[in-house]
Amino acid sequence: MPANNNQPLRVCYFGTYRENYSRNQMMIAGLRMNGVVVNECHETLWHGIEDRVRIASGEWLKPGFWKRVISAYWHLLRKYLKTDTHDILIVGYPGQFDVLLARILSWMKHKPLVWDVFMSIYLITIERGLDKQNKLSAKMLRAIEWLALRLPDRLILDTNDYVQWFVKTYQVKPERFYLVPTGADDRTFSPVSESPDKDDKFTVLYYGTFIPNHGVIYMIEAAQILKSEPCIQFEFIGTGPELQAAVEFSDRNQLSNVKFIKWLEKEQLKHHMSQVDICLGAFGITPQSMMTIQNKIYESVAMRKPLISGDSPAIRQVFTHGENIYLCERANGLAIADAITALWKKPTLREHIAQAGYMLYQEKYSLLVNGQRYKTCLHELSQ
Repeated sequence: MPANNNQPLRVCYFGTYRENYSRNQMMIAGLRMNGVVVNECHETLWHGIEDRVRIASGEWLKPGFWKRVISAYWHLLRKYLKTDTHDILIVGYPGQFDVLLARILSWMKHKPLVWDVFMSIYLITIERGLDKQNKLSAKMLRAIEWLALRLPDRLILDTNDYVQWFVKTYQVKPERFYLVPTGADDRTFSPVSESPDKDDKFTVLYYGTFIPNHGVIYMIEAAQILKSEPCIQFEFIGTGPELQAAVEFSDRNQLSNVKFIKWLEKEQLKHHMSQVDICLGAFGITPQSMMTIQNKIYESVAMRKPLISGDSPAIRQVFTHGENIYLCERANGLAIADAITALWKKPTLREHIAQAGYMLYQEKYSLLVNGQRYKTCLHELSQ
């Protein structure tokens, strides 16, 4: 029975999705903030990023993996059969392997199916070079993704550029997509009113997973260019595949202006962000980097921090250079260094960008606003 004005919309958030991944947490929280009843039906299949990398590299051929798959989906099916009545079935990210079962269940219940695609796991496989380790795995992932995209009634993505990539790569009709931007979890990432515990240092922060689309090596090159300015300090928080190369570059060039910090939990990260002067976004030139607006970008503006990021058509659809963000050429350490220097020397511009970015976020990309966007999409399907 469709939701009406007297009854809240009810959805089942279904699959082996990454339960603790920010995209899923924010989509669920945004819906709940807007009065949608969300029942989660989740079963763990994947055990972290390294596990997924191993599987994509060829371990999916081993019997142990398929035993795990059968067990996970058996338990997921049993959980679903016990779930409360719902108007729409939603598959969370990543859901390429969940959509087939979800489609069967939604047909049985005569309910619409929505999939938050968010990112292409096939493209991630290519960008991380896993296709070179196992070409068969890459071909299988592409075939699975091709099929999965054809099953739901509605597909959710965060940028129009990514929609166009899916349209071109898989010949999916563009009208089947609906945009819900990434946004930030402003239950955590929000401005801190107390004064920073600062000395005379000007601190530039990167945090993340050190993946190619972030372009960490170009940030390190910027630090090398600016090492003659002792008051400008760089901090790199997190871990990932390009961390070792970044550390080696820093050591080789004796960069005393660079500090590496292990991954911090959200509350610790928020406190740390509140103390810095500038946050860095993404500067890579991979397709994924060019088509998306990374979490860290929205989180920085949600914290009312001035942000420097690499230019792209996708980011210009949301932000305006010199108004609510500072953009520079990608894959260019000198361009990043020049951008940092420009904001270092212009505190009034820094404050303007920080405040304007925060106001834009509050108006268009907060958890509440994004949840309303998603709810509107779901209401259209439930009528």
